[in-house]
Amino acid sequence: MKVYYRISNPGKNAGTEKQKISGFDKIKCLQNAICEFGAENITIIADSLTKKFRKQITDLKPPGHSNDIENIPAYDLRIIDVKNGNGSETFRKALDMAIEENNDYDNVYLLEDDFLHKPGARQALIEACDAFEQYCTAYDHEDKYINKDSGGNPFIENGGEITRVMRTASTHWKITNSTVMTFATKAGRLKLDYNLWQEYSKDKITDSFRAFISLNQKNIGCVSCIPGLSTHCETAWLSPFTDWTNNVWFNEQTVKPLEPTRDADYYQKFQNMYQVP
Repeated sequence: MKVYYRISNPGKNAGTEKQKISGFDKIKCLQNAICEFGAENITIIADSLTKKFRKQITDLKPPGHSNDIENIPAYDLRIIDVKNGNGSETFRKALDMAIEENNDYDNVYLLEDDFLHKPGARQALIEACDAFEQYCTAYDHEDKYINKDSGGNPFIENGGEITRVMRTASTHWKITNSTVMTFATKAGRLKLDYNLWQEYSKDKITDSFRAFISLNQKNIGCVSCIPGLSTHCETAWLSPFTDWTNNVWFNEQTVKPLEPTRDADYYQKFQNMYQVP
């Protein structure tokens, strides 16, 4: 699975200021993603970064190693610098790269810079991409459990959405009406829906909700794993049933680099570990 990671300077958010979990740090979120998905699978699309922040990224080392220890090599991260100044254009860059650099049946993950992942998120996303061949997210968005008249998702009543629950080898999934602009799918799916993604990212702020509703109307779905294996770091919308606020997901003892990171080898390792038939 190839990851296209969109990152901007610390303190920069799309739209209004959002309250993030205690200890939130874009570098820690990046480190978390590297540990789960593998540095060799990540392309960073860096929007107008300061020299200081960019150096923090290029100097980043595996967990447990201080950046001032010379004999420990930094990650060899692929960084693409852009000067967009807004999330929509950077999303479109990620969209184009994911389509151009991959075959139609390759799994790709378009990822924002304020997400955390639990161990197993990568495997779950691979399973969902292969099983459903539409859109998938490891994020169980809290707005799917808040009625529309209480400020939740417009389609939520009685504390939930009408759905279907499925399972893959490692987790359950539900059909959901929408998610944010962090999702995984096949590169060919992005190609088929390219004009729609262009339409809903033409303004400075992307419109993920209307994009996914438009996809729903074309019978193109989105699934989210339950419970969530990732979360957006905004405190108002954390994935339920995990204490994301205690910073353990930034901790090297919890999230460790995974080897091997080639998709086929990773799945074989998973089968052996859990004796999946």
